[in-house]
Amino acid sequence: MKKYQVTPLRIFLLLCALSLSLACNCLCGEKTAAAAPAALPVPPTPAPIESGKPWHFAVSGDSRNCGDVVMPAIAQGAARDQAKFYWHLGDLRAIYDFDEDMQKDYKLKGKPLTISEYEKTAWDDFRHNQTVPFGGIPFFLGIGNHETIAPMKTRCDFAKTFQDFLESPPLKSSQANVPQKAAAQSTISSGEKAAQNCSDCCPEACDDVNPTPYFHWVEDGIDFIYLDNASKCQFTQKQLDWFKAVTNNDAASDAIRTVVVGMHKALPYSISQGHSMNESPWGERSGTQVYKELLQLQNEKHKKVYVLASHSHYYMEDIFNTQYWRSNGGVLPGWIVGTAGAHRYPLPEPNSARVARTNVYGYLLGTANPPGQAPGTIQFEFKEIKEQDVPQAIVHGFSQEFVHWCFVNNTDAKQAASAAQP
Repeated sequence: MKKYQVTPLRIFLLLCALSLSLACNCLCGEKTAAAAPAALPVPPTPAPIESGKPWHFAVSGDSRNCGDVVMPAIAQGAARDQAKFYWHLGDLRAIYDFDEDMQKDYKLKGKPLTISEYEKTAWDDFRHNQTVPFGGIPFFLGIGNHETIAPMKTRCDFAKTFQDFLESPPLKSSQANVPQKAAAQSTISSGEKAAQNCSDCCPEACDDVNPTPYFHWVEDGIDFIYLDNASKCQFTQKQLDWFKAVTNNDAASDAIRTVVVGMHKALPYSISQGHSMNESPWGERSGTQVYKELLQLQNEKHKKVYVLASHSHYYMEDIFNTQYWRSNGGVLPGWIVGTAGAHRYPLPEPNSARVARTNVYGYLLGTANPPGQAPGTIQFEFKEIKEQDVPQAIVHGFSQEFVHWCFVNNTDAKQAASAAQP
């Protein structure tokens, strides 16, 4: 048996191997520690509303394209502002084309995002990445035109997929108190009704869908109403009759001081009328009728009325301050807040809005019963979401480069330095 000899060469080689092993362990350990993402905070359930005291809620719409980046930041902002609920005004995912955030997610996973895979998972992506971050904050979900892009998605698909949102306890209890027929139905003429009911107007109207994509609920003497104008055949006569029944109840009730009406497209003849219910003849007629009924509720029944919409991807307030409404009954308080992640649009020119901003993300914060104001008054403030507001868990998941792209290049409102997605 040959005796093993310890030579200077063997000692040198052993020390080299040991040094390499220690170096590798240190480097690998540092890499693993740096890769750990920060957890996304989950907002708790808000405390109950104290009647007559100030409280807050958050509203925005249009969360396609970069919504998976922006909506978690909105959730964190709503939590900081102690919002009692968040209200989404429709357009969840693009549907007609890929959303850039989903493309990036699949790219990072090394998986191809095919058309069939996108259509199958787009709404699941919305639910997981845009509603879950709100945690315990109640989430009210409206329908937009991108939820009715047939044959990929229809109003019926929306009602089925998001049935749990449309049948949440506040909505079910409020719907139970609405009469089946209004005491005084909408005053749209029979000829206009016939024109609206034409067979080619909207084959995917799904007017008998249950639950309906229009709904209302009441908080502290404020009736929050969502109207479905997601396609050119809206508002249907059935929805108009339902709306009339709800507002008749509000008009007759001393307990209701305020009505807030949300929808996807702005009512006709706003500053943004080129991208509103003016887009279709029936939308223009039925939307004008709703506006006039809201004017009556404000001027004759002395209810406070506020009207919220998205669809146009910018922020604007005082949207009904137009020559048309100044000459045809009066100007209702109105806002557009299509700022939850969608590709931003140039502002209409000229415009008479009190405030108009594009290339921004954010949400509208409503404060009910503000100090020094009459009960039922609501003050609205736009809360901008900036790049540094995006939670670190989201930045880690998508990359800093992609988050920056969403804030700089997800726009048609200015010449971007580079249109290429990272």
